[in-house]
Amino acid sequence: MRVVVIGGSGHIGSYLIPRLVEAEHEVSCVTRGERQPYVPSHAWERVSMVVADREREDSAGTFGKRIADLEPDVVIDLVCFDEGSARQLVEALRGSVRMLLHCGSIWVHGHSAEVPTTELQARHPFGDYGIKKAAIEAYLLSEASSRGFPVSIIHPGHIVGRGWWPLNPAGNFNPEVFQRLARGQEISLPHLGLETVHHVHADDLAKAFMAAMSSGGRAIGESFHIVSCKALTLRGYAEAVSRWFGQAPSLSFHSWETFRKASSPEDVAATWDHIAHSPNCSIEKAESLIGYHPGYSSLEAVFDSLEYMQGKGLL
Repeated sequence: MRVVVIGGSGHIGSYLIPRLVEAEHEVSCVTRGERQPYVPSHAWERVSMVVADREREDSAGTFGKRIADLEPDVVIDLVCFDEGSARQLVEALRGSVRMLLHCGSIWVHGHSAEVPTTELQARHPFGDYGIKKAAIEAYLLSEASSRGFPVSIIHPGHIVGRGWWPLNPAGNFNPEVFQRLARGQEISLPHLGLETVHHVHADDLAKAFMAAMSSGGRAIGESFHIVSCKALTLRGYAEAVSRWFGQAPSLSFHSWETFRKASSPEDVAATWDHIAHSPNCSIEKAESLIGYHPGYSSLEAVFDSLEYMQGKGLL
């Protein structure tokens, strides 16, 4: 099949596009052309690269037509963050595409209520990112149910893999947290460190997109959580990483106000987002409908990233 991947040179596409090529699909990657894939592969030699500025072309009302003109059977949209952008793409593809696969986020749920959270639970998103992703999901599922548009939505957790730093046990992306754990030094966690984060390896996410694409009608009109089998508490995460480095865990726990004062504004904002959402999601639906089975646990996915950072001399 002819597959167009929008935003295919980033985290997910670095793993997904080689899988598509190896499966003998004809692949076009639409990208701004600003970076190389995280994971090198000869498969990229067989990919048609299309340079486009989505934000600018959405403003001009031309991006949807640009994608439709590539005559895809399947479109995989990894970088849609606005309902208006999703609407333009759907209208351009209506009646001509077998399937649109949209990358959402588990943050469409907002706060976790019953855990593990299932796809059926009500959406109460908060924060700009979660609210916008929930609005896109609602629109796309409405198009599927009311007008038969062939869409499927993949909701990843915290994506991790070789090539970039994982979300760390303090709930932010500051590499110094891992550096301190590697040296056996104390790190500070908010509250009792019992909020949860739910990772997914980018290659497992790539496999989920492939599974949804090949599952036919079972995936149409559905959304799926794509995460590892189990979420991690911040405390359990920190202890496991310490031991992986051969160190005894050294953790301190503080009120949010104390933690906030001791951290940078950027780290504080990221930590608050992650502990406020505290995601813990079920993959039962993805397992039963599209045969998704993650190859990495949360910790295995994180350790894969850390091994890469060690090999690059960054850790």
